[in-house]
Amino acid sequence: MASQGFHQVQKLSQSQVLAPQLRQSLKILQVPAIELRNAILEELQANPTLEELGSEDISVEEQTYEPTLLDEEGKPEFEQPESAQKLDFSDQFEILKKMGDDFTDLMYQEAGESNYTNEDAQRRQHFFDSLTGSTSMQEELLDQAHQQEENPHVLTAFEYLIGNLDERGFLTTTASETALVSNIPLLAAQNAVRLLQSLEPVGIGAYSIQECLLIQLRAKQKHGSLAALIIDECWDLLLRRRIPEIARKLSASTEEVAQSIAEIARLDPAPGRKFAEDNNSVVQPDVTVYQDEYDEWQIELNNDYIPRLRISNTYKEILAKGQVTGKDREYLQEKFRSGRFLISSIEQRQQTIERITRQIIKFQKGFFEEGSSALKPLTMNQIAEEVGVHETTVSRAIANKYMRTPHGTFDMKYFFTSGYQSDDGQSRSNTSVKERIAEIISEEPAQKPYSDQRVVQILETEGVKIARRTVAKYRDELNILPTNLRRQYK
Repeated sequence: MASQGFHQVQKLSQSQVLAPQLRQSLKILQVPAIELRNAILEELQANPTLEELGSEDISVEEQTYEPTLLDEEGKPEFEQPESAQKLDFSDQFEILKKMGDDFTDLMYQEAGESNYTNEDAQRRQHFFDSLTGSTSMQEELLDQAHQQEENPHVLTAFEYLIGNLDERGFLTTTASETALVSNIPLLAAQNAVRLLQSLEPVGIGAYSIQECLLIQLRAKQKHGSLAALIIDECWDLLLRRRIPEIARKLSASTEEVAQSIAEIARLDPAPGRKFAEDNNSVVQPDVTVYQDEYDEWQIELNNDYIPRLRISNTYKEILAKGQVTGKDREYLQEKFRSGRFLISSIEQRQQTIERITRQIIKFQKGFFEEGSSALKPLTMNQIAEEVGVHETTVSRAIANKYMRTPHGTFDMKYFFTSGYQSDDGQSRSNTSVKERIAEIISEEPAQKPYSDQRVVQILETEGVKIARRTVAKYRDELNILPTNLRRQYK
């Protein structure tokens, strides 16, 4: 019988560690231009041998490839690491996978390795103190409530209620639940609900879309209107747009019902979304593709947000004249190597993006000439083979990057999509098929809209074989209503 207890066991194993400089290269490869600037500025603060060039200074290229200093044996003292000359970091990506590191975490880890002074901390705090943000839904509602209500029990219940609003502004808890959890009288909780529903934006605090729309009509003094009756008594018929049936039930003409439905359509079914985080931030493209006067496609990389760097001549002279020795000399040598590696990594990043973009233009020439309808299926592996790098390198290089084209600005991942093979042997991307579905539905008869099966049949006549459930899926993604809800009545 084996003995139980603690045992010491010695074994030999190998582990892969990602060098800090290669981690930095991976970070530079992935981040977009604006974030890259922040990463470079951090390195500028930590590395005294690096300088940022002004517009009147000489180019980065001239500084990057200037002769290196020699040591006592006549060998280059600050030669670029061999790993900095490689364009493909596939091996390092494999290490990342095995290590299980998240790439975003690596960025923060690298930032943490910089020499961080008190002055840096003050600048950082000043930056965060200077940031401004929009008022949240809860803050705005609480401010309104304090202007209208003084009862502490009602305000306590109100605070609990606004913490239980979904993104649409609808309540997810009842007055009785609020009273129970907040340990306040039920009447106070009910008054808190009424208070919430009286605030701006009108319709906030409803329990459903139906109630939300009725609250908005009441605020317009139209609580007894035909539109309110349609919502209150014919909700299911309204959802199916059964105008004749609604007209018969409410003893109104179809014209009056149609006008009331148009009025309902102008109401806001989700007032809380006005406070939703604005994700439509300004996008700065990392690369621009345009056609020159000779109808040739040209590529222009965005270098506006990337500081132009060089190694400080002052520190090079200090080392060349032997003015520092020992640990000080070793420190400057390491900073020189680190600086040159950074400059090289930035250049390789730009070269990689340019080469990938050139191949995208080659494979997706139809898109650049005609638009999204001509987009073809394309995989990252296809681009990787042409560029001569690993597929993971392509994936990292296009991550969070945008391309400006004659047809608009697109995420570079937009150009990579699966697709369908038509009867004539032509390939069509999912995106182009979606656009064709939207086009077919936009041209359908208003009184007799196409079913999903009819759309399948039309696509088949064009050589594209697609399942009905796929059409339904794409229609949902395009926010197109089902057939019965698209039907219009005279």
